[in-house]
Amino acid sequence: MRLPPLNVWARMIKRRLPTSLWGRSLLIIVLPVLIMQGAVTWAFFDAHWQAVTARLSEGLAGDVAWAAESYRDQPTPQNLTVIADRAERSMQLSIAFQEGAVLPRERRRGALGVVDRTLERALASRLDQPFWYDTTRYPAYVDIRVQEPGGVLRVIAPRERAVATQAHIFVLWLTIATVLLLGVAVLFIRNQVRAIERLADAAEAFGRGESVPRFKPHGAREVRAAATAFLDMRGRIQRHIDQRTALLASVSHDLRTPLTRLRLELALAPPFKRAEAMKGDLDEMEHMIDEYLAFARGEAGEAMQAVSVPEMLRRAAEDARRAGAEVTVETPDDLDAMLRPLAFRRALNNLAGNAAVHGEHVRLSARPLPSGGLEIAVEDDGPGIPDDMHEEAFRPFSRLDASRNQNSKGVGLGLAIARDVARGHGGDITLSRSDLGGLKASIRLPG
Repeated sequence: MRLPPLNVWARMIKRRLPTSLWGRSLLIIVLPVLIMQGAVTWAFFDAHWQAVTARLSEGLAGDVAWAAESYRDQPTPQNLTVIADRAERSMQLSIAFQEGAVLPRERRRGALGVVDRTLERALASRLDQPFWYDTTRYPAYVDIRVQEPGGVLRVIAPRERAVATQAHIFVLWLTIATVLLLGVAVLFIRNQVRAIERLADAAEAFGRGESVPRFKPHGAREVRAAATAFLDMRGRIQRHIDQRTALLASVSHDLRTPLTRLRLELALAPPFKRAEAMKGDLDEMEHMIDEYLAFARGEAGEAMQAVSVPEMLRRAAEDARRAGAEVTVETPDDLDAMLRPLAFRRALNNLAGNAAVHGEHVRLSARPLPSGGLEIAVEDDGPGIPDDMHEEAFRPFSRLDASRNQNSKGVGLGLAIARDVARGHGGDITLSRSDLGGLKASIRLPG
């Protein structure tokens, strides 16, 4: 069987590794500590615990061999009493002779078998007679039996005579120390990661047009440097937006003054043939100025609040019906969302108005997304937009026609304003083909 190449294994491992900075930082700390603990524990058991256990087992095997040889030299009850008394006082061994008995055939072993193998090697090296032992029947004792000509010599020894019973203390203290060190490391890592998370939240909130006045740089030096750079960048962007808004507001104000004079002069002038056409041009110019200013302002200063999505769709549907389209609304009755009402209503009215201009049937729908977000769709049965021109449609002042006919109302900012509002809420707008036959504009907002 051919094994996959190394790059395949690397990709498989990479896919299973944590993707967050918190998870990866924790893995960097925890994995080496666990490896070190495993290596230290293995080295301790291999180099120390097994060596001590082997020496203890050899000592116990020597005492058992002494008792067996001493009894074999003089197999009398009197000699057994002397041997048992000396073994009890000097070696903590309990010795008894089972006359006519034989060694058991069944032999139980421990879970790991290390103690059994060590004791068996020690007894085999010291005893010439058949023997049997059990290290599991009594928790605090070891049962050793030696076959003698007239029966079985049974020796009960304390377990600490054959095994280093305090090894678990070392493992316990090592585990406690590891847990304490990991706890301290986790606290420090969490504090550093929290600083990065706050920076990311502040950047995301700024992208949605929200302000985070209490955000201050903290954490490691590099994180503070990044937070300071973000604050400087946010200040420069905000100044640029304010300057652009003030400039267009000034231009709008300056243009409204001569427009007002022209409108007044037309009202006072005697009736003439081109009067109505000139009034229409003035209305178009005012509409263009309003759209320029709305695009520059973006309603960024409006606060977020809970809004009834069905109510907002019904209002947009009423405006679209006044444009002459047949409008249907499909939405759950209890669907609410955190929105900037004025800005989002303007974006929705732009989309519904475009649909009503280009189609006879318009459908407004809303549905919650499985991820917790919200999707609002505006569809029509008009001619639609070619797939390769969807992104072009979102460009400011784009009219999607070569002549850029200014006789039609609008300056090509409707979709641009709608996308700007959607992105200001953390979402986006996409265009696709509607099952009505025309265009479908989908607004997706995060939860």
